[in-house]
Parts: sequence; C-alpha cells; structure tokens
Amino acid sequence: QVQLVESGGGLVQAGGSLSLSCAVSGLAFSVYTLAWFRQSLGKERAIVAAIKWGPGNTYYTDSVKGRFTISRDNAKNTVYLQMNSLKAEDTAVYYCAARPLGYDFGYSTTDYNFWGQGTQVIVSS
Repeated sequence: QVQLVESGGGLVQAGGSLSLSCAVSGLAFSVYTLAWFRQSLGKERAIVAAIKWGPGNTYYTDSVKGRFTISRDNAKNTVYLQMNSLKAEDTAVYYCAARPLGYDFGYSTTDYNFWGQGTQVIVSS
C-alpha cells in the first residue's frame, strides 16, 4: 500500500519560513519523481515544485523561484520543501505527489499517480 504523509505545515508570519516533509512508503522511492502541489480556497491544485534524481533536476513554478527549495533523501524515502520569505499568497493546503520517473517532470495533477492527504500552510500578513 502506497502512503505519502506530509508534515510541517502551520501558521507563520509573512517573511518567515516553514519546512514541509513528506514520508513515502510502499513504492520504489528512488525511481519516482516527487512533487509538491498546493491548493488555496477557490483555486485549482497547482504544482509548486518537482524533483527527479536530485538538486540538478528540479522544477519550480515562477512565483516561488528563489524562495522555495525542494529536496529529497532517498535513504529516508522523504521529500522536503523548504519555504522561505513566505507571502500571504502562499497560504494553501500543500500536497506531495509521486509519479514514475520519466522524461518530463509532470506539471498537472493528472500526471501524478499517488498523493498525500495535505498539510495546511497559513501565512499571516
């Protein structure tokens, strides 16, 4: 049984930082692309960042470039999202997702096979 379990969400002031983690089990972690999506009220779930093999194979949506960092630890079957300089517009439920490694990262929800339950991030202005 595949499980993705996010943690690390919470309430933070604008300009602050949060670190999200997603522990993955039930699949061959090292051969999966991992991603973070987010969904805010009234909006569709959208990709934030994705990682293939390591730091040289990452994708970020424009709004988080230079502020967020995605990383993975294959020994711990965990993917991380370090979020710095948070803004009110970063408020959302954050989800981790997994798909088998391929040529593309996969940028839409339909590209990903497995999902976590989400963790809430609230940034107060």
